[in-house]
Amino acid sequence: MKPIITAFANSPDRGRGLARDMRVRWALEEVGQPYDVRLVTFKEMKEPAHLARSPFGQIPTYEEGDLTLFETGAIMLHIATTRAGLLPEEPNARERAIMWMFAALSTMEPPVIQYEVSAFFEKDKSWSSERLPLVIERVRDRLDQLSAFLGDADWLEGDFSAGDLMMIEVLIRLGSSNLLDDYPNLAAYVARAKARPAFKRAFEAQYQVFLAASKS
Repeated sequence: MKPIITAFANSPDRGRGLARDMRVRWALEEVGQPYDVRLVTFKEMKEPAHLARSPFGQIPTYEEGDLTLFETGAIMLHIATTRAGLLPEEPNARERAIMWMFAALSTMEPPVIQYEVSAFFEKDKSWSSERLPLVIERVRDRLDQLSAFLGDADWLEGDFSAGDLMMIEVLIRLGSSNLLDDYPNLAAYVARAKARPAFKRAFEAQYQVFLAASKS
């Protein structure tokens, strides 16, 4: 039985690969797992059928047999631990890869999201000119630390893992800014990931949804 994920029928990211179903699509492509997609509108996301899958009315969700999951971290952990390809076999390396998944979501993503909100949704506020530099400083602090750890390595812990996938998905959100310009190793890290065939397949699948919605 193929898993079913939910995704925006009309994504607000306009085909840039930022909607969080991209993470799940990419993971499934990396492990070679076919999947189906249930597209939901913003109205349907707040209706009982979807709220039964995701109590907060968000996407993506993941259904496989009698298992239903929401939250990309939980979905990613399930995929990575039940299929080969996203976690190392050596126990300690496996735990470190899982650690980086949590680091991406808990340490790296919050200031990046704060930056997106400040730069794009609060820029017309009277206090924006004071708040935005503080938010950027927080993002740069995390980029400094991540860049120092990564150094000249291709991936965070040896081979590509679910930890890299989640971290890259966070860094991609900075693509419309110039914040990665001062971190050539992180820019190269993102470029390596985006060159992976699984990433390209996932991005194209999501982009086709955007194209179909834009023509309707």
